[in-house]
Amino acid sequence: MQKFPISIRRVAVFAGIFLLILFVIEFNSRLEELNRLNDQRDQVRLMATQAMQTQMAMQTQVAYAGSTAAVEEWARTDGHYVQEGDQPVVPIGLPGSQPVIQSTPIPIPTPMQNWEVWWSLFFSD
Repeated sequence: MQKFPISIRRVAVFAGIFLLILFVIEFNSRLEELNRLNDQRDQVRLMATQAMQTQMAMQTQVAYAGSTAAVEEWARTDGHYVQEGDQPVVPIGLPGSQPVIQSTPIPIPTPMQNWEVWWSLFFSD
């Protein structure tokens, strides 16, 4: 009987090396997924922080809008209301003067080039 050059020990060593390579590949893919999930977690935390900052800014604006200072500011600037004791100033023109009329300038037409004239003659409706 002839002895085979392949021994059981050699097969076990190669199988062990093969399994070790598979474990390393699986470990590498898990580390890659862990890094991806950590990056995603950081992005979600950043978005949550921004949302909380936006909410706090909005709550501050709402609190100011409901205050008497905001109402008084609006009444004086946009509402054109006066408070008791104020002296309102209304600008008026000089007696007998004509109101200033703002005229809009007439746009100057741009001359057409020859090829544009011929194009419009032949191809326009």
